[in-house]
Amino acid sequence: MHVVIMGCGRVGSSLAKALERLDHQVSVIDKDSQSFRRLGPDFHGQQVVGNGFDQKVLIEAGIERAGAFAAVSSGDNSNIISARVARETFGVEAVVARIYDEKRAAVYERLGIPTVATVPWSTDRFLRMLLPEGTATAWRDPSGTVAVLPLELHEDWVGRTVRDLEEATGCRVAFVMRFGTGVLPDSKTVLQEDDQVYVAALSGTVTDVAAAAAHAPEES
Repeated sequence: MHVVIMGCGRVGSSLAKALERLDHQVSVIDKDSQSFRRLGPDFHGQQVVGNGFDQKVLIEAGIERAGAFAAVSSGDNSNIISARVARETFGVEAVVARIYDEKRAAVYERLGIPTVATVPWSTDRFLRMLLPEGTATAWRDPSGTVAVLPLELHEDWVGRTVRDLEEATGCRVAFVMRFGTGVLPDSKTVLQEDDQVYVAALSGTVTDVAAAAAHAPEES
């Protein structure tokens, strides 16, 4: 696959070299020709000097045959504009933009442009490493509002329904891993031994949700 990357900073250059190691064809765009030094002498992809949202520059980089486009420059505006041009003008299917402003990231996600919101993503990675097991999240939305996390359930939850768990914890059960297979439960689904339950919760309630699940359910 041909991949076009806008931005040859530490992320862009690392991504370009990783893709080339996986036998993809790569073109890298950057306004500063000195940035291409980060690619090293073993990089054989195309290096294009210019703005990643300039259609002529994108065409020179092979955007018309590209299967993917990544905008990872240091500017949010440049990243999102170039991502929209790649998606809307050239029809590239896989487009991702790095965004520092988490509020903007949420907006562009709703517009159908996948983003990597650097600050929330980094924060969540630290939380996963710092917090006790059971409160770390498996996923967090770009705004940091909603988290998906695995719950460590008290053994007495076995035989109770998803509705019981949701009412006790104030969360929504997203899916259940049962015997290695993902299951989309409904409110009447009965929890079984060895189920791994993943729930969606507001970020500020994650600790309370985990604590409620760790206690035995109250008798009806």
